[in-house]
Amino acid sequence: MTIMKEAMTTLKVTANGATIPAIGFGTFRMKGDDVTRMVRHALSVGYRHIDTAQIYGNESEVGEGLVASGLPRSDVFLTTKVWVANFKYDDFLRSVDESLEKLRTDYVDLLLLHWPKVDEVPLAEQISALNEVRKRGKVRNIGVSNYTTALLRDALALSSAPLVTNQVEYHPYLDQSAVLDVARKAGMIVTAYYAMADGKVIGDPVIKEIAGRHGKTEAQIVLRWLIQQDQVIALSKTLSEERATSNIDIFDVELSSEEMAAIHGLAKTDGRLLSPDWLAPVWDAGPAKQSI
Repeated sequence: MTIMKEAMTTLKVTANGATIPAIGFGTFRMKGDDVTRMVRHALSVGYRHIDTAQIYGNESEVGEGLVASGLPRSDVFLTTKVWVANFKYDDFLRSVDESLEKLRTDYVDLLLLHWPKVDEVPLAEQISALNEVRKRGKVRNIGVSNYTTALLRDALALSSAPLVTNQVEYHPYLDQSAVLDVARKAGMIVTAYYAMADGKVIGDPVIKEIAGRHGKTEAQIVLRWLIQQDQVIALSKTLSEERATSNIDIFDVELSSEEMAAIHGLAKTDGRLLSPDWLAPVWDAGPAKQSI
């Protein structure tokens, strides 16, 4: 893996053939005009990585935002995810075509399996379909989301093409070292979502103290903590233009090893927040405190 700092907002991480901006703009739980407004704004202030999913129900609005930005398609790294209801091979291929139409593009830069649901469709079939759309040029890179270490090893063994990322919940209160270790050994990136732990990092005494020391917000410090780790990138999500602009302004600060360790030390055994009963696997660490 190499890290390249081309400009303040274009730090990129390269792994398994993909070069991905270290900070992405996420659209989970965003709907309607807010999506188009925020995607357009995010791109105007320097984000070059946009993340969506079929189940979010906003791929069309993301596509509108991309077009409205005026940026060449090649300038934006675009990720979407196939929902579990579309995991059967033929349904999978059809759903990807539908996503591309909604997104107003003929390819996405990264396509993920959204959750590791294997009780109805074997993982081998899911991985086969994922590889097929890559072969057809509809996606440039492939990966998974919400995978445990065991499931990630299974997926890696089944895929003929390299997997680029495992997108998982990751924030200061959740230790993801086991998942990180497997991903790094496979040359993969871990993409962190829910970085603010549903807002719980705001006002945290440890994070607040570090933020004050650097003249940054707690959100900026958490995002910096994430991307300063080897082979980790992060998603930032907000409905505020001001916060979106602030969240990407993290490339003029570097946390010390002591500060990094202090934030790592906030992890709890029950730190996981997202774990839908009918979707979640047996996690590597920590029970969930809530569901989605």
